[in-house]
Amino acid sequence: MRHPNDVLFSGEKPFPILPAVDHYAGSEKLMRKALALQQQFGPVFDVTCDCEDGAAAGAEAEHARMAGTLIASDENLHGRVGARIHDITHAHWQEDIELLIAAAGHRLAFLTLPKARGVADVSVQIDALRAAEVRHATGRSIPVHVLIETHGALREVWEIAALPGVESIDFGLMDFVSAHRGAIPASAMTSPGQFEHPLIVRAKSEIAAAALANGIVPAHNVTTELTDLALIRADAERARNAFGFLRMWSIHPNQIVPIVEAMRPDYSAVETASEILCAAQDADWGPVRHQGKLHDRASYRYWWELLERAQVAGMTLPALARQRFFALQ
Repeated sequence: MRHPNDVLFSGEKPFPILPAVDHYAGSEKLMRKALALQQQFGPVFDVTCDCEDGAAAGAEAEHARMAGTLIASDENLHGRVGARIHDITHAHWQEDIELLIAAAGHRLAFLTLPKARGVADVSVQIDALRAAEVRHATGRSIPVHVLIETHGALREVWEIAALPGVESIDFGLMDFVSAHRGAIPASAMTSPGQFEHPLIVRAKSEIAAAALANGIVPAHNVTTELTDLALIRADAERARNAFGFLRMWSIHPNQIVPIVEAMRPDYSAVETASEILCAAQDADWGPVRHQGKLHDRASYRYWWELLERAQVAGMTLPALARQRFFALQ
């Protein structure tokens, strides 16, 4: 029997199925703590080693070297650790790339580019990354995540999302609000303002639309709430259900589980996906009838990607679907 990946996306760029949480850690202590949590929970969240905000002035090289060493180490059990470098206006961004690729180019899950002013900035940094990959013989093209947090990047977000190698575009709420010079109130950095202010709604909608139209993942900004788990979950649910974001940043260990729970599919939908896809596989991916409704390859793609997201989120899948589609993973 043929696997969905061999049938449903022939000739198309596969959509990235990423963990629903991108957890940021700046210091070595927090990086090690995040890696320990990832070992405990499994690869249901990514870790980003932050070389931008995490590095002290004058210690950028030491910090990047340390992050690269951790990414290459056995502590990175699941291979789901990326890094954020300095922005293109900072003198150290090229050395960030060089040190990270030299130490961990074979294991780096992704590289995040902050504060791009537009598509030209992203292209320059991607070119530098590709050159470093060649110099250090990584044998791979590392996926790129781009932070949208300036007026210029939002204006050119569709072009950025279409660049080869870009896997995710992420919204940087705090810097975006600050870039408006006080025209947007501080209340728009928290809920409910971040979901209601027209300029923020416009930015989030445009980012999600551009990402999804170009077959990449839209990632939502952080929530500043650190202790109220219900509020953290509510923010993630609103980002997912009202704006179409498939991934969200975390800045504290308390935020990881509520975001994963909010972003993963409802279990009833997972059961439906399993039933439809098993029936479709039995029919060699021809049309099938399920609960009085017709399904074909168009809907199979929807249900397959939902099932993949459930798998990545660590959900327990129905036994038959797990055996048929994920037994080798």
